[in-house]
Amino acid sequence: MERGDDDAPCNFFRLPLPLPAMNIPGTFHIEAHDGLARAGRLATAHGVVETPIFMPVGTQGSVKSLCPRDLHELRAQIILGNTYHLYLRPGDELVARMGGLHRFMRWDGPILTDSGGFQVFSLSGLRKITADGVEFQSHIDGSKHFFSPEKVVSIQKNLGSDIMMVLDECVPFGADRAYTEKSLDLTTAWAKRCRAALPPGSGQLMFGIVQGGFFKDLRKRSAEEICSLGFEGHALGGLSVGESRAEMYDILHASAPFLPSEKPRYLMGVAAPSDLMEGIAAGIDMFDCVMPTRNARNGSLYTSLGRVNIKRAEYREDESSLDPNCDCYTCRTFTKAYLRHLYIAKELLSYRLNSIHNIAFFLNLMRDARAAVREGRFEALKARIQDLYPPDEPDKQPA
Repeated sequence: MERGDDDAPCNFFRLPLPLPAMNIPGTFHIEAHDGLARAGRLATAHGVVETPIFMPVGTQGSVKSLCPRDLHELRAQIILGNTYHLYLRPGDELVARMGGLHRFMRWDGPILTDSGGFQVFSLSGLRKITADGVEFQSHIDGSKHFFSPEKVVSIQKNLGSDIMMVLDECVPFGADRAYTEKSLDLTTAWAKRCRAALPPGSGQLMFGIVQGGFFKDLRKRSAEEICSLGFEGHALGGLSVGESRAEMYDILHASAPFLPSEKPRYLMGVAAPSDLMEGIAAGIDMFDCVMPTRNARNGSLYTSLGRVNIKRAEYREDESSLDPNCDCYTCRTFTKAYLRHLYIAKELLSYRLNSIHNIAFFLNLMRDARAAVREGRFEALKARIQDLYPPDEPDKQPA
């Protein structure tokens, strides 16, 4: 992949800020457009994030198998933490006593925390939804808990994240219109309560979440309601939940125009390379997913030449690097033969080296996208990536 002009050997949140206004958390400045794709900067309390950006997921205060030094070396700009998991273990109040999540995990860059809603709603039979919030059982010990909109805001205040998400209901794929409309009403009501619990100007930013299932008119209505509440950014939720790529792209392109162009747009839980390109083409600025590290632990590696299933016998004596166009520690140092050996031997180092590379690939891809937007060649980049990683092929882990 081609490298962008912003490929600097340091962290973006440590770069000098060219615009005084970028010192104010919540400031979002779009620097370039290429069609609907855009390149910009978002200011947070822990520094500026270049967009479009991919956020590595640190579910429990850790990006699996990686340490903050790895993330710094990979030039990660922002990571994601999970409210549900950190609330259950070690507890948000303990994290607060430790000085907040940044100090607790020793990460000095921006952090976005989700509301925990997706995890709660994925519990299906272990939760009960009411107008006040959702009661659920812990997946760890079966203990009962209750998340109200105010509670998830309180948890995220304790965590001290730079960007917090509102509590919403993630509608399952295939839900009928009546259920989806009722869920939309609930999501809007909860969003209002979240905003009231964290008024603008606190230093922590809050993003609203647009739902509406796979009904375009309900997506439009949800966007109008959520975007009227004064959030610092907006997200599209309820995608990549079992639908086809064509269905996801259809709703993505129908929904994105309803989000204010002057604020950051976040597509939640989506990360396949082809999907990232489609999202950027629709005007999306931020993405997250566990897929890069999860697939790394299963030996599925992304490269500038296509996917590599490192456990295949063809790599047993392969002395070449994993990706000749990648300068991550894994690619600079080790051969495919060694990476295959580690994976087959089930050595823990395999998880680490594979994860370093996969995260590097996704961060490099976003760096390339930013440069391509600035230089007016994004469509060419999109075509090349979607040729390498066709959107009509499922992003499967290796068997």
